[in-house]
Amino acid sequence: MHVFVTGASGYIGGTVAAHLLQAGHLVTGLIRDRARAEELARLGIRPVVGTLDDTAVLAEQAHRADAVVNAASSDHRGAVETLIAALAGSGKPLIHTSGSSIVAIGTQGEASEEIFGEDVLDAGSAWEPDHPIRKARVAIDRLVLGAAEKGVRSAVLCNSLIYGPGRGLGRDSVLIAALVRQARSGGVVRHVGTGRNIWSNVHVDDVAELYLLVLEKSPPGTFYFVENGEESFAAMTGAIARSLGLPGPQPWDPGSPDNVWDPQFAGHALGSNSRVRTTRTRDLLGWSPRHRSVTDWITGTDLVVRHETKHPKRETRS
Repeated sequence: MHVFVTGASGYIGGTVAAHLLQAGHLVTGLIRDRARAEELARLGIRPVVGTLDDTAVLAEQAHRADAVVNAASSDHRGAVETLIAALAGSGKPLIHTSGSSIVAIGTQGEASEEIFGEDVLDAGSAWEPDHPIRKARVAIDRLVLGAAEKGVRSAVLCNSLIYGPGRGLGRDSVLIAALVRQARSGGVVRHVGTGRNIWSNVHVDDVAELYLLVLEKSPPGTFYFVENGEESFAAMTGAIARSLGLPGPQPWDPGSPDNVWDPQFAGHALGSNSRVRTTRTRDLLGWSPRHRSVTDWITGTDLVVRHETKHPKRETRS
């Protein structure tokens, strides 16, 4: 199968591309930085230089490929519209990458008991998130699911907190890396508030294996949460402290003036709950993830080596 992957130099897209190559598929990858295209080619991925705004490039590559994986952005509606138009009537798979922050509940580090199932975006569901960015993301997810009526074998993979080393050019997940950067810059591991807030999580290799199963087996118009367990931020930051040999974890107010995180990112991501459950990945696709514990991975990995040369930056993603 020839698969066109957007975001092929990123954490998720790069890992998916690597697993596709390992499974014997041909991969074409969209990359913005012409200077890094050669790096992508050395991995065995045919690079195409362009951005999500290059509609002609997206349409041409979608026409040429047997399937499309959109892993560059969960929020670029124009790219999704272009890909759907290019694939309409073809019966080809289109996998769109979303994130479980769509159901996140901002509690400033306190726990929430609310857990979301995969029927949250089924046809007829009236559920809507309460944050403008999340509303827009959910609208894109529904657009992709609705492409099934246009002859596209569409699916949305809504990933929870992903951990593990990326297998392509992008190596680090967003949330774990943000916590580690803060810890190294401040010398103390921090979490928002009490850290009792909980996120479902999943290992990046298990995520990539699921993408392959969706390409092969998924019925059109299907929404999947991607998770294999859950953990509190207090437990994860405790594991980071042990791995780095630093004191902590200690609570931190998202509005603190010395906070390396953007307050929105701290409150709506690191201080929120995102608890989801999947049944479809196992019942429809036979997904059997191998990795279970994010804290075991953190304490058993080389965080010191991998992050010692990174410079802290003010995190802004939510």
